[in-house]
Amino acid sequence: MKNPWLKLSGVGLAAMLGLGAPTVALADDEAGSKFISIDSNGDGQISAVEFEAVTDRKFVEIDANRDGRVTVMEMDNYKAKAHKEKADKGWDARYTSASQVKKLDTNGDGSLTEVEFAAGGQIKFDEMDSNHDGLVSKTEWEAGHAKHKSGK
Repeated sequence: MKNPWLKLSGVGLAAMLGLGAPTVALADDEAGSKFISIDSNGDGQISAVEFEAVTDRKFVEIDANRDGRVTVMEMDNYKAKAHKEKADKGWDARYTSASQVKKLDTNGDGSLTEVEFAAGGQIKFDEMDSNHDGLVSKTEWEAGHAKHKSGK
């Protein structure tokens, strides 16, 4: 999917870690591994296209019934399955599935379309791209995760 939000700059809302998807604070080593896995061309930076590809894949993973919408229940189920080993650490209350869906649900139907979900990924990318050059460096990535962990 081509993300129409990529053409817009300065988009800003509250943070959504997890590439526009369910969020969990990542340990430093997990954040580094995630950066490497997203940087598909290995240039040491994450482009908007690389970030969008991950967001698109995440949408497909979460949309369990393949109806083109992500519901709170689907997001909760995805979190429980994808992060089972982290379940005992608990979820950050700022990033419940219900709050994430509500924040990004521009048409108010209680679920996220692929475009709404992608907008969440673009918001996070824009937040992390602190120098606004269209790329997220490892330093920006780490700073974004540190900010997320601190709740600021």
